[in-house]
Amino acid sequence: MKKKLFLSLVLAATTMAVQGKSDVEIRLNQVGYAPQQEKVIVVEGINPAGKVRIVAPDGRKLKAKSVRKATSPWSGKVRYVVDLGQLSQPGNYQVIVDKQQYPLTVVERPLHNVASAALRLFYLIRSGVPITMGGDYNRPAGHPDTRVLVHNSAASTLRPTGTVISSALGWYDAGDYNKYVVNSAFSIGLMFAAYEQQKDYFARLNTNIPESKNKTPDLLDEMMFNLQWLFTMQDPADGGVYHKLTTPNFEGFIMPNACRQQRYVVQKSVTATLDFAAVMADAARLLEPYLSDYPSFPAQAAAVAERAYQWAKEHPSAFYQQQRLKEPAVTTGTYGDMNARDEFFWAASALYRLTGRQQYLDDAVQYQPRQFSTPSWGGLAALGAFEWLALKQANVTVADTQKAAVDGLCEKMLSQLLDYCEGAVQGVETSCFNAPYGNKPNDFGWGCLAEHNCCQAMALLMADQMTGTSKYRRFAMQNADYLLGRNATGYCFVTGFGTKSPMHPHHRISAADNIEAPFPGMLVGGPNPGQQDKRDMHNAVYPSSYPDESFIDDAESYASNEIAINWNASLVAFLCWLDALE
Repeated sequence: MKKKLFLSLVLAATTMAVQGKSDVEIRLNQVGYAPQQEKVIVVEGINPAGKVRIVAPDGRKLKAKSVRKATSPWSGKVRYVVDLGQLSQPGNYQVIVDKQQYPLTVVERPLHNVASAALRLFYLIRSGVPITMGGDYNRPAGHPDTRVLVHNSAASTLRPTGTVISSALGWYDAGDYNKYVVNSAFSIGLMFAAYEQQKDYFARLNTNIPESKNKTPDLLDEMMFNLQWLFTMQDPADGGVYHKLTTPNFEGFIMPNACRQQRYVVQKSVTATLDFAAVMADAARLLEPYLSDYPSFPAQAAAVAERAYQWAKEHPSAFYQQQRLKEPAVTTGTYGDMNARDEFFWAASALYRLTGRQQYLDDAVQYQPRQFSTPSWGGLAALGAFEWLALKQANVTVADTQKAAVDGLCEKMLSQLLDYCEGAVQGVETSCFNAPYGNKPNDFGWGCLAEHNCCQAMALLMADQMTGTSKYRRFAMQNADYLLGRNATGYCFVTGFGTKSPMHPHHRISAADNIEAPFPGMLVGGPNPGQQDKRDMHNAVYPSSYPDESFIDDAESYASNEIAINWNASLVAFLCWLDALE
């Protein structure tokens, strides 16, 4: 018999099950609404005009207003957007339509538990150490990575093929057990960007990890666990960075300590090296106030960042090409990218902030983007833009000879961001689920809930931060409502929260640990009409091919139901930022 898990943070967010049976579907934020937040739900299957009843915590009957009708451009389903009114009194409400009864919670800081769980997830997926503070999720250490081999694609004079190196610690990347520099650096970069905007919030956020008692904020401590692994991925002879640490093939759905495949570091790549340079430059700057806990780290990080950048400048075409890897061949995740302009922009921007050197400013100007797009592991220009926006906020004094170029970059990045945000919120008033996200076919696909929902909302919050307004905050909150249940599937897409959340993510530990509930706080990829995994699924069939309904809660579905550190990083950045504003 598998064990049920009821952690206190899950209990705080889980509400009573939906009651009654009918053809009516109600979609709402299942985690909870803040007292002053707009309370909007979506009803499908019936015109709810005059049929929505709200029972307040004190038993009063309240009215709701059906705002408009919305028809799905893909399925043709007719839905109605309903405004529940103020509902500013905290407590548990009941929303009743036809025979359906749904719980709705109003509470101060409704996102706090889910945001905290999203960050704590990184502790639960640590590699190479036993998990001793995970409650029912405690497990022995797996993948010590103290005897990793240098693959022939990564061989050098001082480290020939077969050289044994130690490359311990770090996070497991996704549903698999490998560790990838590109995605690790991007994930840290996303969370660093949010940390810079809400330092006081993160200074107070305790996620109950082994380092929680030191003087460093838990978020930075968690980043350090992965940064220590990243250090080991740089070739000390020349400064280049190995693309990933991997087994030749994905492991089966077994626990980490049961894995037996040999692990390798493979080919150095320009993209991994630049991502490494960027995140080390930022880490050197952000960890400087915490020398009592990490006395030698900032200086070391600054040095390795500059060496990595120099290697990238000397090897601008060293793109990762997995198909060329032989003896053994490698079939695990590629994180391949044949354009390094965005990586050069991010790395140059981060290194300029760290050093103030003209070389990095010149390169940032050269590689600056033409427009803002939401950040992704393969599209890092936004992280570079966030560097310049944060520099603008800090009002740092720069050399007279650099001022025009710096001011120009700062203003251009802000202009591009605001142009993007204005476009993002267009159409909300006619959308099916009253949110900026989810209204175009290309909103959906691999990892869409992270890259197109969370990262879009992060951009909206950054725009408010830069302009000193709250113009876009409401729209960012709407994306949170979508993520947490107000969507076509009716899922709260974060494990362990809401009345209906994924129970079977594509995640090896959750599938193999003999615990019924998966790790709490994991964001799954989300609806993916590409369904790239459907031929590999033996016992599962997607319930729909419509873009916003193409999701299945099955461990075989790596295209819609996998988890990944970059996706959870976007969840941390987005929800912690919103929680800080609350």
